[in-house]
Amino acid sequence: MATTSTVERTEITETFAGCCGPVQAPSLSIERAEEYAGWFKALADPTRVRILNLLARNPEPVCVCDIVDHFDLGQPTISHHLKILRETCFVGTERRGTFIYYSINRNCVNAFPEAARLIMGV
Repeated sequence: MATTSTVERTEITETFAGCCGPVQAPSLSIERAEEYAGWFKALADPTRVRILNLLARNPEPVCVCDIVDHFDLGQPTISHHLKILRETCFVGTERRGTFIYYSINRNCVNAFPEAARLIMGV
C-alpha cells in the first residue's frame, strides 16, 4: 500500500555497453516502479476513473451511498473499487457515524504528473 505524497527525483546515470551500442540503465528503483505500476493499475479501470472524477468534482467528501447512486453497480462493487483507490493513495476516507465519506487525496494526485515525467524521463 503506497501513501507517497511527494515524488523524489533520483537519476541514475549508469550506461552499459549493449550489443548494439550504449544503453542507459533504468533510473527508477524497483520499489518506486512497483509503486507507480500500482497507481496505473488502479487507473486502468473505467469505473475507478469515473469515481475519481466524481470525487474531484465535489469540494467536500462524498458518502459512499451517494457514490453508489451514480453508477449501475452495487454497493459491494463500488466499495471494492474505492478500496483499491484508497490503497494506492488516490482517495482518503473519513468516518461519520456509520457512513464512510471519500475524497480525493490531492497530494497523491499532485504527485502523479511528476511520476509520469520520471517514468518517461522528460
